[in-house]
Amino acid sequence: MGVDIIKKAILVLLFVLLSAVMIGCIAEEKTAANQTTGENITKTYDGKKILYIDSYHEGYEWSDGITKGVESALDGTRIELKIHRMDTKRNDTAEFGKLAALKAKSVIEDFKPDVVIVSDDPAFKYLLMPYYRDASLPFVFCAINWDASIYGAPYNNTAGMIEVSMTPRLIDFLKEYSKGDRVGFMAGNTTTDWKNAEYYKKLFNISFTSKYHVNTFEEWKQSYIKLQNEVDIVILENNAGITNWDKKDAEIFVLENTKIPAGATAEWMTPYTLIGYTKMPEEQGEWSALTALRILDGKKPSDIPQVTNKIGRLYVNIKMADKIGAVINPDLLKNAIIIR
Repeated sequence: MGVDIIKKAILVLLFVLLSAVMIGCIAEEKTAANQTTGENITKTYDGKKILYIDSYHEGYEWSDGITKGVESALDGTRIELKIHRMDTKRNDTAEFGKLAALKAKSVIEDFKPDVVIVSDDPAFKYLLMPYYRDASLPFVFCAINWDASIYGAPYNNTAGMIEVSMTPRLIDFLKEYSKGDRVGFMAGNTTTDWKNAEYYKKLFNISFTSKYHVNTFEEWKQSYIKLQNEVDIVILENNAGITNWDKKDAEIFVLENTKIPAGATAEWMTPYTLIGYTKMPEEQGEWSALTALRILDGKKPSDIPQVTNKIGRLYVNIKMADKIGAVINPDLLKNAIIIR
């Protein structure tokens, strides 16, 4: 009987030891995965604060996407996240931008964050550059169009993601359905859209046969009709800053007046185009939040390499294809979100 008890005790001990080894292996595997992805899956940051300063406004699709990415990446971390919006898309003047920056600066001073995330050029230009360049407070930036060096960045206290366009690839997609290679461009009359047009030429050597920056929806419609006869391909950039925009009216209008293939660089413009190849704002928000966590873990912002956005999303609008008689390549359809 005594021998049986000893055998049972040995078996129990072996089981406990084996379980401990297995648990240790699983924990080690999780740690390795976290180090590989840079994500903090189980770690929490009680008492830590992150302030996200959005250059624009809630309800603007681009800003909402970045916000979604930030919030998703920080979910479960117990970070105290505060969001402040500067509203400079609807108020695109230097005077307003400077005043909005002073308000954001007051928010920083009152909230006392451990890290600040800023998105898009106005927050960088009017807030970060004049007031926090090389300061002790760390900043993570994203959605800075094309080139942060125009602001003297990077700084000792910054890490960032530069926003670059997918437009060269979009034009390649559209050429399969066009009768020529003359490219037209239309966008709002905003600082960002002028900068985009400049860098298409500067970095990609894209020359637009016709180019329009418009202020109103009526101007947009008039310019759209002109482009149908001036070029073979149209790039429809952002409609932000265009007053009296009417989504339903725009859809009806393009279906009645489209003769040539058009492409969208923003998701919300895809209902008016044949093909959309768009950046994903969620990518930039998520990267910024995870980078902020790396800084909270002790990484110096200046030691984090500057990156560019990489992820694109493809759309095909079947109604527009039917309108211009385009037979869409099946390989394209397999990889696209279909708009009907």
